[in-house]
This record gives sequence, C-alpha cells and structure tokens, in this order.
Amino acid sequence: MSDSEDEAPDKQLKIVIMGDGSSGKTSVATRYSQEQFGKQYKQTIGLDFFLKRIILPGTKISCGVHVALQVWDIGGQTLGGKMLDNYIYGSNGILLVYDITNHASFENVEDWYNAVKKVFGRDTRMPHMALVGNKIDLEHMRTVKVEKHQKYAQERGMSSHFVSAKTGDSVSLCFQRIAAEILGIKLTKPEVEQHQRVVKAEIIQYKNEAVAKPVVNSTKSSLCSIQ
Repeated sequence: MSDSEDEAPDKQLKIVIMGDGSSGKTSVATRYSQEQFGKQYKQTIGLDFFLKRIILPGTKISCGVHVALQVWDIGGQTLGGKMLDNYIYGSNGILLVYDITNHASFENVEDWYNAVKKVFGRDTRMPHMALVGNKIDLEHMRTVKVEKHQKYAQERGMSSHFVSAKTGDSVSLCFQRIAAEILGIKLTKPEVEQHQRVVKAEIIQYKNEAVAKPVVNSTKSSLCSIQ
C-alpha cells in the first residue's frame, strides 16, 4: 500500500439512501460502491453500510480532494421506526430513491422527506437532498412522468437524478455530483462525461437455477450490515 493510500481523506461525507422497499436502494449502493448488481431481490433489514473513496477536482492543477463517502442504505420498513432518526442524524446528503415504474414509491417519497425534516427541524440546516428515479432501463414501463419528478425536486430545492442500478447508467455521476455540490466543487463537462459510463447488464431467463452471489471487491470498498 502506498503512502497516499495510508493517508486519511481530506473530507468524510455521510450519505443516506432512503425510500420504499424494492425501489432499488441497495442495488444503487452496491452498483456504486462495488460495481456489481444483484439479480435477486433481498430486503434490507435495518441498514447496510458501504464505504467508497473518491477524488474530486481540487483548486490545484495536480491535486484533488480525497473524499470518503459513508453510504448508509436504510431499509424500507424503517419508516416510522425508532432508529430512523439516529440513522438520519448527522448526514451530509440524503438520496430519496423511488422506482420510476412504481408510482406508489414516488408518492411515498413525501413521507421519507418529512422524516428528514422532522430530524433537522427549522433551526438546523437541512442536508443536501437528492431525488433519484431508479430503473431507467425500464423506461418503457415508466409510470412517473419526468415533468412530475422535476417539479417535485424543484419545489423542495432538491437535486434531480435518473439512474439505473442494473446497467450502471449515471449511478457514479449521481454520487459524484452530490458530493461535489455538498463540498462546493464545480465539475467540468469532461469530468461529468467520465462518470456517465454505462455498464451493460446480462439478461438471464430465470428458471430454477441458483444464482451465484456477487464477489465483493474489497480493495475498492467495504460493507457491513447493522440489524
């Protein structure tokens, strides 16, 4: 391990992912932190924790800002639970994720948004809020119009994102933009285009075969589960 890898990052950001169950929160988190996509749905109980280290452009020509993103994936069943306030507290950014093919998951975003407002209140600055429409690979099945998404985000001062955890489309860009906005860093067009890479997803006709679990790339990120 090099000396640079031993050094602590310049910044640490707590990013919380919230939304209804089956909206793809865990898939978004694992796609970003491990560049993997699980083909079978598994409900998150409590929360999962991911760590991703990135470098954002700095003020110097040859230097960047080293950032450690602590990504908290909150289980969909925790809304109204006793631990939710603790999970939200101290966050720098919150992603409210919904499934663009499931209109109810979009409608329920308001409940998650209100849960955040309850924690931070009127006298405390809200974290960066992002509205994330997942599963854009299923555009032909969309039930939430883009205009409705944009209007909701604009009225609440949220950043707007559309991603596909399955293909990887714009997932990295989403987190990159959010981290940069939190830290007041402006991304250039080439930097934005660099993170718009699309990963083709393998299409499988499921029968009764067991699906192998994805291999975790421990050199890039770490994962633990809290129940």
